[in-house]
Amino acid sequence: MTELLKDKIALVTGASRGIGASVAKAYAREGAHVILLGRTIGALEEVDDHIRGAGGQSTIMPVDLMDIDALSTMGPTIFEKFGGLDIWVANAGVLGTLRPLAQTPPKEWHEVMTVNLMANFHMLRSLDPLLRASKAGRALFLASGVVPRPRAYWGAYTASKAALESIATTYAFETEKTNLRVNIVDPGRVRTTMRAQAYPGENPDECPHPDEIVRIFLELASPSCSKHGERVSV
Repeated sequence: MTELLKDKIALVTGASRGIGASVAKAYAREGAHVILLGRTIGALEEVDDHIRGAGGQSTIMPVDLMDIDALSTMGPTIFEKFGGLDIWVANAGVLGTLRPLAQTPPKEWHEVMTVNLMANFHMLRSLDPLLRASKAGRALFLASGVVPRPRAYWGAYTASKAALESIATTYAFETEKTNLRVNIVDPGRVRTTMRAQAYPGENPDECPHPDEIVRIFLELASPSCSKHGERVSV
């Protein structure tokens, strides 16, 4: 363990597996107390056990991103328990079913938009006062390579991620004169469950493991980071 994020409070969404779990473990190794947000309690507990077993600090926060009321009160809840928040990694997301737009059920469209876009909007509103109050607030939004390169059948996912990037960019403009740094991360091809869902015929060993890309998340979360309003590709 080192001291890069010593005494920082970090919230990582989708922390039960994949990129979120790897980032959470990396932050804990660097001294942060990590709030593990996800829907599956058992999987969150496994990440929590790993962090604590390695001498780190973490707290699980089981939340369904479809529960907007819970997201809207997240800021006060975190403040009451931890006294503040320094880092927010908006990682959680869902792919939906790859299909023609005209055949996308409204219920599925709503779910993708809620988890990938609206949940982050409501969390932003609730967490903003805490991030601005931090001496080195950091907000990282997960992007996707399909946004600059749209493709057939990815309609709901692409639309949600494009809108999220727009929100992140706007938020960066609005926080230019604060201590908060807001950036977008495009992780590229990574060995995750979502990647396997999108490309079932792909050999997963050809993609980097999430542990191999955490360096950029550490750099952007660091108190010394000067990047702001950038779209960083791994």
